[in-house]
Parts: sequence; structure tokens; C-alpha cells
Amino acid sequence: MIAPRRFLPSISSLLALEAVDRLGSATAAAEELALTHSAVSRQLKTLQDQIGVTLMRREGKGLALTPTGVDYAASVRDYLQDLARAGLKIRAAGEQSSLNIAVLPAFGTHWLLPRLRQFTADNPDIIINFGTRLSAFDFTREPFDAAIHFGGADWPGVSSLELARERVIPACAPDLVPEDPATPQDLLALPLLHLESRPGAWEDWFARQGCPAGHLRGMLFDQFAQMAEAAALGFGVALLPAFLAEAEFKSGRLRPAIDRYTEVDGAYHMVWPQLRPPSRSLAKLLKWLQSQAGG
Repeated sequence: MIAPRRFLPSISSLLALEAVDRLGSATAAAEELALTHSAVSRQLKTLQDQIGVTLMRREGKGLALTPTGVDYAASVRDYLQDLARAGLKIRAAGEQSSLNIAVLPAFGTHWLLPRLRQFTADNPDIIINFGTRLSAFDFTREPFDAAIHFGGADWPGVSSLELARERVIPACAPDLVPEDPATPQDLLALPLLHLESRPGAWEDWFARQGCPAGHLRGMLFDQFAQMAEAAALGFGVALLPAFLAEAEFKSGRLRPAIDRYTEVDGAYHMVWPQLRPPSRSLAKLLKWLQSQAGG
């Protein structure tokens, strides 16, 4: 339920507050908003009377926001940005139906996007927007219809569709290892690159090769793309998922350090909130992705 109108300030007064906070003076805000100084002052006075809390004070010949006014301006800025983003999405979609999908950047770039070309060609009435999220979030607080999740089917409150199992391979710059594939034991003598969201990935990989390793240290990254770039520059060996490794091998920037992929625990899932049924557009996408799953 939306609050009564008497509690909802006008957009113009909120714009005036945000501009004064960001620019530091009512004079600068008036210039940006194409208003007079007195018009900005009236907007702020109206807002202050409506809120019932002192938001501004006289400072010399000008106005300055109180600490409460500064805090409120920060909240207002977030609201205005959300409103602008909503308008942008509607304008970008036009008469088309839009879907907002949260993606893991590497999987979205190298697995999902290439496959979506056919879906968008077959469904020109649906436009798909992407946002990057590296971990689970609350669908009630984020404006997404669905998301890509890595791990088990353990995101609470969502339905899920498994898209691909994780297969990994050690990859490095062409001159870091000999032309012949190295052995797992050989890799223990090389610098190993690590991903924040995959703690223990190297230890697990070595164990699966029958070559147990202790706690391994090395450079730490928060995204696969950065780690692959570091590997290409010769910083060490990266444990990359198949969808990214294959693209890097094809480009020649990296080569396999070991001659085989290893399937490990975890999978990529498309997830969507259980609290609301999928829209017609999302249901179409899910049905199509089901035909692509496992590839």
C-alpha cells in the first residue's frame, strides 16, 4: 500500500534537496535546475514543512542542509536513481516485454549470451536486461525477475533450473609451462591464482587428481575475468571453468596446463522467486533454457 499523498513529497522538491546537497549551495542548485534561488528555497521550505523536521539552516547569505537534511538527501538520491533507471528500462524496451536478469559476469558473457541470440531472434517481443550480482540477494528488494546462481539448489525461497555442471581446467600463459602438459605435482611448484567465491577450489582439484595439497596461497581475485587476465600476463595458473577456458584457448592467450577437464561440485542454475509465478516472458525463457541445459 502506498502512503497517503500528504506524506509523499513532490519530485521537484526532492530534486532541489538532492541538488543542494550534491552541489553545496542553493545558488548552484538553482542554476542546474534552471530555477531562481528563491524558487529552490521555496521548494526546500515546502519539503521541510511537509516532513516536519528541520532540513536546512541559514548560513551567511545562503542555505545549508542540517545533518538530518544530508541523511535525507542520500535516501532521496537513491530513490531518484531508481526512478530514473525504471524510466530507462521502459524506454529501452518500448512496446516489448522486458526481463531483468541478474547474472554472474563470466557465465553470463561466455555461456548465456551466445545462446540467447537464438532466443531473442525467435522472440522479438521480449527484451532482456542484465545486471551483475556475485552472490545471492533478496528478490523482494532487488528489481530482478530471475538470476544466475552457482552452487547447490540452496537459494531459499526460489525455484531453480540447472543449466550446466561445473567443469574446470588449470590454464596459464603459453610460456609458463612446457609444451607437454604438466602433472598435478608440477603445478604445486607454480604460482596459483585464486577466486574469492571458490575457497578451497585448488585444494579440491588436487585431491581429485590424487595429489593432496595443503593450504595453498596466491593472488586473490573476485571475478574470473580478472583472474584469466592475470594468468594471460604470466602471474600464475588459473583454475577456470570450461566456458571461459575454451574462449581463452581459442584466442591463444592461455593454454591448458593439464590436458583434461575435471568435473567438480556445484552447478549453474537459473533461479526465480517462488512468491510470484513466472511471467509469460520468463516462462518462455525458462522453457527455452531447459532445452539448452547441460550444453
